Amino acid sequence: MTIPRKLKRTAKRKERAYLVGVQLKRRGSRWRIQDSLAELGELAVSARAQVVGSTFQRIEKPTNIYVGKGKLEALNELAQAGRFDTLICDDELTPTQQHNLENALGDVKVIDRTALILDVFASRAQTKEGRLQVELAQHEYLLPRLAGQWSHLERLGGGIGTRGPGETQIETDRRLVRDRIQRLKRSLEDVRRHRRLHRARRNANQMPVASLVGYTNAGKSTLLNTLTRAGVRAEDRLFSTLDPITRRIMLPSGTRALVSDTVGFIHKLPPTVVAAFRATLEEIEESTVILQVVDVSHRNAKEHVRVVEDILKEMRLVDIPRILVLNKVDLLPDDSDPVEIAEEISSGYPGPYVLMSATTGLGGLGLLNTVDETLADIANRVPASTV
Repeated sequence: MTIPRKLKRTAKRKERAYLVGVQLKRRGSRWRIQDSLAELGELAVSARAQVVGSTFQRIEKPTNIYVGKGKLEALNELAQAGRFDTLICDDELTPTQQHNLENALGDVKVIDRTALILDVFASRAQTKEGRLQVELAQHEYLLPRLAGQWSHLERLGGGIGTRGPGETQIETDRRLVRDRIQRLKRSLEDVRRHRRLHRARRNANQMPVASLVGYTNAGKSTLLNTLTRAGVRAEDRLFSTLDPITRRIMLPSGTRALVSDTVGFIHKLPPTVVAAFRATLEEIEESTVILQVVDVSHRNAKEHVRVVEDILKEMRLVDIPRILVLNKVDLLPDDSDPVEIAEEISSGYPGPYVLMSATTGLGGLGLLNTVDETLADIANRVPASTV
């Protein structure tokens, strides 16, 4: 089955992308629309697009073309002048919104934040498991949009004698996509079963597990390398890690533990992605302690912490003890007060924080000692049944 061009990895030629976002006037947001668009721009660059401009609009209520009439006219003028060939919207569009925007803008390709994230994920997936999870998310996203962006999908299933009487091509394509989704889910269930067996064998050794979670590009892979000398590929780019990586470590107390790196999170992470990456994210469920890594030098560091906490809450993992790792302290301005910044970011966080730099190693021993202390606290807890 052929995935439509809009869901495939970006072609080698850089597309000229124009970014647009909206913010509802009556709905409070912890994010500035400008910051959200800046992040969208980073995603676009990760997908090998050339960002040629951006705009945003505050509106009273959602419209069936995403933006207001005046903003649409302005975008159409830019499109007709050949300023851009791809419009990227900062939210997940409804099929109707995408269809209406494409009709209004002519030959311009319209994609939304979800499609862009999936594009970046597709370029990062290196293992069979990662590719299966990305493809499942793509197909789940594609299914309700087939009518709007229909293209003749190859018939890998079906054929003569398999279609119902009077079935149209779009109905056939929907059936093919649903069939592919079911096959992908079965394949991923096999992956989950294999991972469960692996975790069971690992748990038999009774080694505690510390899972690294955090906002994308917070430095989790670099931290894994610093703590375990793992030699894991660490890059300054979004979603450099899609597949979980686990390594052994010796804590200062002499306790042996496992440290696991997982996929990074992001603002407006689509539910389809969270669901598709269930096999990977289940690794976090087995954690003894969670290390939430955050880029302390980022202007939206506190919001990044909240995004990750919200996702952990959705996954029902908030009962696992957590440590806030305020990474990249070496990137703070020389005239700043790291402790003051740390106190602000960690305000209300349900666990201790550690300031460190995974790049230089500064604060690494302090983090290991904090992990040791947290594990000791867990071991010393009195089970409720004995009280």
